[in-house]
Amino acid sequence: MLSMGLPLFAQTESGLIAGVEAEKKLSRKVSIDLEADLRTRNDFKTMDRWGVGLGVSYKVAKWLKADAGYKLLDYNYREKVTPYTSSKGNAKIKWRPSYWGVKHRVYAGLTASHKFQNGLKLSLRERWQYTYRPETTPERYKLKVSDQTMTLDEGYVRSGKAKNQLRSRLQVEYDKKGALLTPYASAEFYNSWAIEKVRYTVGTDINLSKQHSLGVFYRYQNMKNVDDDDYDPNMHYVGVGYKFKF
Repeated sequence: MLSMGLPLFAQTESGLIAGVEAEKKLSRKVSIDLEADLRTRNDFKTMDRWGVGLGVSYKVAKWLKADAGYKLLDYNYREKVTPYTSSKGNAKIKWRPSYWGVKHRVYAGLTASHKFQNGLKLSLRERWQYTYRPETTPERYKLKVSDQTMTLDEGYVRSGKAKNQLRSRLQVEYDKKGALLTPYASAEFYNSWAIEKVRYTVGTDINLSKQHSLGVFYRYQNMKNVDDDDYDPNMHYVGVGYKFKF
């Protein structure tokens, strides 16, 4: 278990992102959408999280859209190994196994876009999100290194935590009317007083009809200023999705 401590921070993992989305136009300017997704990690072997969300968007102008929504996320929190020295000078380890716990997220944002005559479309999205992790009481154990004895850390509570982030995404896509494919590339920055992670994505939407579309993409997630309490490694993701408009 000692060997599991710091080397984790050098890892890069792979995973899958899969999602479905339904969008309903209420008027020329207003639409609502319902989405569900799941994500894996540990080179596709471990479920990382699943989530459901409800959002609404409003077309302020031809070039500007506002949106807001709520997401319920259920996370498979990673195990955590913390070496420490007791008051008596004994080498010990605190081990918290992985466990499932929810997060609540609300968001609001603006997307500005411009479409050129050749079909290229450039957009900038600024989104604020607030995520809250409720207080939980997961199991945690104390291991005495000298005799390899382990006891339950009774009374351990993982405090609730709130986080504000600004997500800035710049995207370019080829949006040709009637085309089967809509390829795109984007870079998204997560900022909470410092850049915490950057997502680079390339992919395409496959326009099967006016109502049905599929999406495939590759994403590289580069962690910058990682909070030890919410550690995630750099990630390679393969993504697939389905969208239905009605």
